Amino acid sequence: MTREDQRLRVVAATPISEELIEMVVSREPRIDFIRDQALLPPMRFAGDHSGDPAFERTPDQQARFEELIDSAEVLYGLPDESATALKRAADSNPGLRWVQGMPAGVGAQVKKAGLTEEQLERVAVTSSAGVHVGPLAEFALFGLLAGAKTLPRLQQQQREHRWTGRWNMKHLGQQTILVVGLGSIGRETARKLKALGATVVGTSRHSTPVEGVDELVSTDDLADVVSRVDGIVVTLPGTAATEKMIDARVLANVAPGTTLVNVGRGTVIDEEALVAALDDGRIGFAALDVFASEPLSAQSPLWDSPHVLVSPHTAALNSEEDRLIAELFAENARRYLDGEQLINRVDTVEFY
Repeated sequence: MTREDQRLRVVAATPISEELIEMVVSREPRIDFIRDQALLPPMRFAGDHSGDPAFERTPDQQARFEELIDSAEVLYGLPDESATALKRAADSNPGLRWVQGMPAGVGAQVKKAGLTEEQLERVAVTSSAGVHVGPLAEFALFGLLAGAKTLPRLQQQQREHRWTGRWNMKHLGQQTILVVGLGSIGRETARKLKALGATVVGTSRHSTPVEGVDELVSTDDLADVVSRVDGIVVTLPGTAATEKMIDARVLANVAPGTTLVNVGRGTVIDEEALVAALDDGRIGFAALDVFASEPLSAQSPLWDSPHVLVSPHTAALNSEEDRLIAELFAENARRYLDGEQLINRVDTVEFY
């Protein structure tokens, strides 16, 4: 059933520029995009959906902000990017039907919000999955190349002003890379790896062929598969099913000097087991953009390992992110109004 004669009341619950609001409405004119920029924290950089942490609302401003939230059929962003605020909105606004999340992994926030079964059924939450595919796939290649080209040794010798004899570096085009998770990020990573000549093994729940992937395997076989690859790229979301999937048993079987890259979620890797694998050389280099607990604890041994690159969950950010999310939202708004399936609706069982 279409709703061509109806208006869609969207309230900005997270920072968005007037330029992007104008673009969204031009693409879907049935939207009434409600916002009060004075109630939204200023963004410090592209993708800064939480806004300036120094921003505070007065009690009156907070009341007005919540009044707007409670008038919405659709929210653009979780209020203040907060799971607690999402729960408050679901409790206070029975007319709320859809929330567009800013992160690709917004499912974790939905799970943390503890919505009731009725609320999970009533309020669709969609993620920005796909928006960050290019940057994250590039970071995956960056990490693999850094391992292949012995970046830690190069940096150490440069710091020491030490010119040594030459040594062989590995060639990514001659390597076999395991991509754990063939969602949008994994598929793009595989495509880029294939363009460089690498052999790509990928994990999937399905047997359907994937472009750029030479071999499909089950995650149940990871402990066997890792023994014959040169690098591992993790792209999986953080769910109960993926928690510590890369564990001590898997890492015990990797070939010495394997490169490990994580652009999925930190909980997929058992960090204690990873530290042990780094210490004995099974993992020769790890490029990590995500961690089990963020910010990474100052006491974590990962900080001080010469074979680890710590990236503070920033690999996905790029100057086009806000525009791409707004374009995705405009298309989803059209689908919503026309009674079609929404793109990237969060699974309310596994929350991804």
